[in-house]
Amino acid sequence: MSDPLDALRQKIDAVDARLLEALAERGRLVLEVGALKHATNAPIWRPEREAQILRRLAQRNPGPLPDAALSAIWTEVISACRDLERRLRIGYLGPVGTFSEQAALTQFGHSVETVPCTTIDEVFRAAEAGTVDFAVVPVENSSEGAVNRSLDLFLQSPLKICGEVSVPVRHHLLTRSGEMRGITRICAHAQALAQCAGWLNRNHPDLERVPVSSNAEGARLASIEAHTAGIAGDGALGRYDVQVVAEAIQDDPLNRTRFAVVGNHLCGPSGVDQTSLILSVPDRAGAVHALIEPLSRHGVSMKRFESRPARQGNWEYFFYIDLLGHEADAPVAAALAEIRGHAAYFKSLGSYPRENLTPAGKAPQPRPMPSSSTPAPPVP
Repeated sequence: MSDPLDALRQKIDAVDARLLEALAERGRLVLEVGALKHATNAPIWRPEREAQILRRLAQRNPGPLPDAALSAIWTEVISACRDLERRLRIGYLGPVGTFSEQAALTQFGHSVETVPCTTIDEVFRAAEAGTVDFAVVPVENSSEGAVNRSLDLFLQSPLKICGEVSVPVRHHLLTRSGEMRGITRICAHAQALAQCAGWLNRNHPDLERVPVSSNAEGARLASIEAHTAGIAGDGALGRYDVQVVAEAIQDDPLNRTRFAVVGNHLCGPSGVDQTSLILSVPDRAGAVHALIEPLSRHGVSMKRFESRPARQGNWEYFFYIDLLGHEADAPVAAALAEIRGHAAYFKSLGSYPRENLTPAGKAPQPRPMPSSSTPAPPVP
C-alpha cells in the first residue's frame, strides 16, 4: 500500500521541477531584455515595471499563499533575474543591521550590493556622485513623524524619488549577557529612544539614555561594553554579539517607518502612483489656499502635507506635499500647471509607484494609462 505522504511529496517534487524550468525560462528572457537595454542605454531598474508585476500577481493570487508572501517571493525572483543584467549598488544609512538596510532589501531583494553610509547626508552624496545606483533614506515614522534631515536634503539635492517602502519597526532591548545586571546606559538612535520612551519610563527610568548614530551602532556598543544596553531591530540579531532582554518594546505596536528610494531615474506611470512636491508661497493673505485649491478642482487627492522652516530666519516655510497620481496623468498635470503659477518656489521630487495596499490586502486597481500623446517609457 502506497504511503499518502510520499505520494504528496512526489507531486511537490514535480511542481518544483516545473517551477525550476519556468525560472530558467524567465532568466533567459531577462538576458534578452538586458541585451536590448544595453543597446539602447536603458535603465536596469524599472520600478514602475516591477510594481506592475507585483500588483498583477496580487490581483490574480488564488491562494493559499497570502499576498505578502507572494510579493516577497517574487521580489527575490525579480532581484535574481535583474542581477543577470547587472548587480545594483544600493546605499543606505548604516551600519549593517539597521532598518534602512531592511528597507533596501525589502525593496530590491537580496541580489544587490548594499553599501552602508554613516549619515543621511552621506547616503545622498553617494547617490549624487554615482558611487551607488540608488539609495534608501528614511522619510517619516508613524509615531515620531518626519525625518527632518531627509526633508532638508531633498530641498538641496537633484535626486528624484523612484519608489517608497515601509517596514514594521520592532525594537528589542539588547545586552551582551541577556541580562540588565550592571547596565548603566541605553544607546540607540534618538527616534528609537523616543519610540520606546513609555516602556523605558516604566521599566528602566533611572538608566541614562544616549542617542547614537543608529540602532545598529547601539547594538554594536552593547556587544563590546558590559555596562551598555542597546535598542535595535531584528536585523541586528545575529550581526552583533548580543542577546535579547525584552522583545518589541516600542510603545506603538503598529509602528512603521517609511523610506524613499532616491536616484536619477524618472519613473514612467505604473497605474498606481504618487507625486512628491516641495512648495513655498508668497507672503500674502490666502496664499496657501490658492496654492492647493487647484488640487481639489481637478480631483487630485493630497496624501501628505508637511511644513519645514525655510531657515532664512524670517519665518517662511517650505511645504512638502504628496499627491495621488503621476505627473503624466491629465488631472495631476493640469493641477500642477496652475500651482506653478501660484508658488513662490516649486520643485517636483518625482512620481513613483505607490506602495500602500487596500485593507483587503489587494493593490488598488490601476487607473487608465496616459493618452497616446504621452511619450512611451523606455524598454522594460
